[in-house]
Amino acid sequence: MRLHRKNGQTLIELATEMIHLMQQWLPERLFCVVADGFYACLAGKQFLNTAIISRIKRNAKIYDPVPKHKKKTRGRPRKKGRLLANPQKMTAHIQSWREIEFCRRGKMVKRLVYVRQIIWYKVTHDPILLVISRDPTGKERDDFLFTTDLTMTAAEVLAYYNDRWSIEDTFKNTKQLLGGQQHQTYKGKGPERAAALSLCMYSMVWLWYLRQKSRLRYFLIQPWYRRKSAPSFADALGCLRRELWRERIKYMFGKSAVHDKKFEFLLEALAPAA
Repeated sequence: MRLHRKNGQTLIELATEMIHLMQQWLPERLFCVVADGFYACLAGKQFLNTAIISRIKRNAKIYDPVPKHKKKTRGRPRKKGRLLANPQKMTAHIQSWREIEFCRRGKMVKRLVYVRQIIWYKVTHDPILLVISRDPTGKERDDFLFTTDLTMTAAEVLAYYNDRWSIEDTFKNTKQLLGGQQHQTYKGKGPERAAALSLCMYSMVWLWYLRQKSRLRYFLIQPWYRRKSAPSFADALGCLRRELWRERIKYMFGKSAVHDKKFEFLLEALAPAA
């Protein structure tokens, strides 16, 4: 992770630095970097064994890839093909929609997709794969994504990009439930270390929870969310509190106190709310 400071390195420079660092750590691995539209310009960077998946602007100026010529011609070789309509306008003329199914946040959903190789000359001079996604029911807006890996399928691009939501959920839980944004130090590497410690604790809580026996990994079904089928981070944190408090009660009052109904009631009532 990196800390963005005023008048310091830009967010793009920090992201580039982190990607290069990961490549140094694991040079034999293939990386897939998924980011929102702000980081789309990373596609123009030269990364080894790394694919960039992001959003493309709806009004982006895009071109066909350079056509292949068998004979050599005079002048400088072309860097881009003919100018295309921007992705937003392109959807009005698409006739060859194809229906696919992919996993979005644990559920299989269907989408109509259109895939095409293009050049987004302002960002990168190399071809990228444009993926336009449309909800068959018409409830959601069209989505415009791209990847620098031309071998990827539309289902893979959509699944990868939607998995990015888990990062946002991680940030929210770390800030709200672990106090990650309430650090008390603002100088030097203090803020960066505090944030790193919060994210480390987040991972440790999940790891502890998933390694528990199934009978201890229960969570409460609330009246306003009866369809809940999987635990949240708040459930994992409540389970950890319950076990820590049970050990403390056992140490202070003996083993018999742990099985006291009064203590059990307090544990079940306070652990999720603390």
